[in-house]
Amino acid sequence: MADLSSLKDLAPASEAAAPVHVRKVDTLGRSYATGKRKNAVARVWVKAGTGKITVNGRDFSAYFARPVLQMILQQPIVAAARSGQFDIVATVAGGGLSGQAGAVRHGLSKALTYFEPGLRSVLKKGGFLTRDSRVVERKKYGKAKARRSFQFSKR
Repeated sequence: MADLSSLKDLAPASEAAAPVHVRKVDTLGRSYATGKRKNAVARVWVKAGTGKITVNGRDFSAYFARPVLQMILQQPIVAAARSGQFDIVATVAGGGLSGQAGAVRHGLSKALTYFEPGLRSVLKKGGFLTRDSRVVERKKYGKAKARRSFQFSKR
């Protein structure tokens, strides 16, 4: 190339197209996703149905007795305006109830986007597709806890 005028003759590089999200459904008509929060890991299956939510073989309101945890679990469904349209089956292990509710919410959000890719923008704006990476800080040697020092006494 001798000068810049020859640049207009060059063909543009292939434009990187936006990723197309396709529907991921198994032979039984379910979509599957894994959700994580703290030390809890949830496996979530979503299929078209009547709105029944089951966690570890029990109704979700019996498993998560606190209303706050039930609300956390239902947030993606309410945000997507799809309440009563999907049957949700989840198995969750590890961590406490709060972490488990967050893990099921994360997995449910991902499974909804696999079942119905059009919901991705709504769930992403709500922050439901992001894995909350906050975990408990480890204990250090020479400390009582992660950061707390032992009590100091001069005499």
